[in-house]
Amino acid sequence: MFLFKLLLKNAFRHKLRTLLTMVGLIVAISAFGLLRTVVDAWYAGVDGTSNTRLITRSAISVGYPLPLYYADRIKKIEGVTGVTWVNWFGGIYIDRRNFFARFAVDGNSYFAMYPEYIISEEEKSAFMADRQGAIVGRKLAQRFGWKVGDTIPLSGTVYPGNWNFNIRGIYHATDARTDESLMMMHWGLLAESVRQRLGSAAANQVGIYMVNIKDPGRASAISQEIDTMFKNSVAETRTETEKAFQLGIVSMSEAILMAVRAVSFVVILIIMAVMANTMTMTARERLAEYATLKALGFSPSFVVKLLFGESLMIAAIGGAIGIAMTFPLAIGFLHQTNNLFKVFEVSQTTMIYQGIAALVVGLISAAWPAWKMSNIDIVQGLRHVA
Repeated sequence: MFLFKLLLKNAFRHKLRTLLTMVGLIVAISAFGLLRTVVDAWYAGVDGTSNTRLITRSAISVGYPLPLYYADRIKKIEGVTGVTWVNWFGGIYIDRRNFFARFAVDGNSYFAMYPEYIISEEEKSAFMADRQGAIVGRKLAQRFGWKVGDTIPLSGTVYPGNWNFNIRGIYHATDARTDESLMMMHWGLLAESVRQRLGSAAANQVGIYMVNIKDPGRASAISQEIDTMFKNSVAETRTETEKAFQLGIVSMSEAILMAVRAVSFVVILIIMAVMANTMTMTARERLAEYATLKALGFSPSFVVKLLFGESLMIAAIGGAIGIAMTFPLAIGFLHQTNNLFKVFEVSQTTMIYQGIAALVVGLISAAWPAWKMSNIDIVQGLRHVA
């Protein structure tokens, strides 16, 4: 207890300098946590994937459609237990800044393949009975204040025209990694619109297929069988696991993610240099005190404890406040990006890394001053004060 009081008094002997150092540490630790949360958010879709689902898309690009009749052929492959499909709807809700994912789905097969989307049977039946019905995620509904029964107007982009969709259900998920910001409408409604404008050939096309398999161990074999089936056709395919598909999307931003990671560590290195300078100044100012302690019989290890203890106390207080500040910063950042990320939460792992970063800053900052002061010559130290 005596040592703790001594460390506390020493840490705040120069209040302004200590407070400024803490402010820098708080900014660095909270920025480090926020940047790590951004990286985690990019990978949230990958973590929430299933190992029993495959994604079949055009071998050229995900933007090229596939014929609808592929579904019946894929269903016949041994090990396949279900097939569904989706099209990207696009569209604009009031303003382009109100971005969220909008998909046209085949209702029955889609929700059967995604049991992580929890929706009541009543709402599902209402959706299936309404050709203009829509299902939206809980977070999306909260974002815009929607409720069941509301009509959502969208200006078409991929599918031209003015569209109105009736919210017939709001789904939620038990897993935090599952996206709750999607809007889903009937694929059949869009196909009918395309058929009227461009004919049946254009209407009977889908964006990607989701393929459910019984044995995850056969994912590679089934993927190869699907792609071989449509080899040399007018629309060759590329099939991969859902996780690999999501990683492919994330890899498009890999350079940005690497830059974000680099910046997060640079921030820590900068505050480490600032705090090391603070501890060096502190040690230099107390040179006579440490020399006096040694003259009175205190061991060099006691001097080391004083410097490391003071540094760690400053780092612990600043780090704890920095971790706490990460949460409101994350909320504000998410709002400023118009809820761009599906899942944006400060994880326990991020908080652990923040704590470790603060600890490392405290230890390294005091290392050189502690070694220097533990080896000072008593006579030289006392002479320095005089």
